[in-house]
Amino acid sequence: MRQHSGIGVLDKAMAVLHAAAESPCSLTELCQRTGLPRATAHRLAVGLEVHRLLARDSDGLWCTGPGLAELASTADDPLVSASSMVLPRLREITGESVQVYRREGTQRICVASMEPPTGLRDTVLVGARLPMNAGSGAKVLLAWADSQIQRAILPDASFTERSLVEVRRRGWAQSVAEREPGVASVAAPVRDSTGAVVAAVSVSGPVDRMGRRPGARWAADLLAAADALHKRL
Repeated sequence: MRQHSGIGVLDKAMAVLHAAAESPCSLTELCQRTGLPRATAHRLAVGLEVHRLLARDSDGLWCTGPGLAELASTADDPLVSASSMVLPRLREITGESVQVYRREGTQRICVASMEPPTGLRDTVLVGARLPMNAGSGAKVLLAWADSQIQRAILPDASFTERSLVEVRRRGWAQSVAEREPGVASVAAPVRDSTGAVVAAVSVSGPVDRMGRRPGARWAADLLAAADALHKRL
């Protein structure tokens, strides 16, 4: 296998991706195409599967995953483009991790994310799919979702329908140790040019830094970031 970047693990991962892209293949075929040891090929393939860059078809063969198409589509995604302009400032102001989520069915997908350069942080990778039953971002997206989606999610949620009414009233949501122990967050709705809520912008970090009432500290900055995103959509 030829090295291209000089970063061994990256070149090996790319070899696995290219091998699966040729045609769906078994682990044995993956090893033959890449020249990698079985354990190495399997470990890389499973890791790429976690990030949805690889998947397994109905026959159990390795093939390219939906994450590749999602990454490609972000190039022309106005929300992603707007986020790249707005999130750096929000991260600078808060000193915490910042994200933008979009709802897809009963899940939310992180379409943009930035982390502080140092210190303990709440890491959410772009492309990560999170449930809609916990967290401030989930509350915001669900508060403006249709009633059918709300009925499907609320029975298993860490919040109530009354909580969603309050989110709509004040225009933002907060959470403490809902999605992950020790993590707090604040989120605000992002609207498109028609006024429809299309995403949630969020800041998250350790409760020790964010506090148990993170909205009191960061809601105004989240609302300003949401408005800046709206103006770019």
